[in-house]
Amino acid sequence: MKEIKAFIQPITLPNVTHALHHVEGISGMSVVQVQDFGWRKSEGMSHRGPEDSVEEIHHVKIEIVCDDDKVEEVISTIEKTAHTGLRGDGFIYVSPVDLAIIIKTGERRM
Repeated sequence: MKEIKAFIQPITLPNVTHALHHVEGISGMSVVQVQDFGWRKSEGMSHRGPEDSVEEIHHVKIEIVCDDDKVEEVISTIEKTAHTGLRGDGFIYVSPVDLAIIIKTGERRM
């Protein structure tokens, strides 16, 4: 299993949610409002320094846990529907999940 975390523009959330609803095998996702802070390089500067500005960006973080064989489809779906072509479209991260436990039943999934 893998955990997919995607930080996307809030305006794209409805389209992403709708598209992910059609990915077979995905039973749900968590959504959290987040604030990111990024460094914007001053013109002509090649590294971060005191003259660079800090920019606050509002994103939505989506978290999905899915089987390994669904990862590429989920990533592709998010990429296509969250892309605006503008700065701050976001990021997608994929991490392994070693164990998932369903609290209600005690079932363990690896």
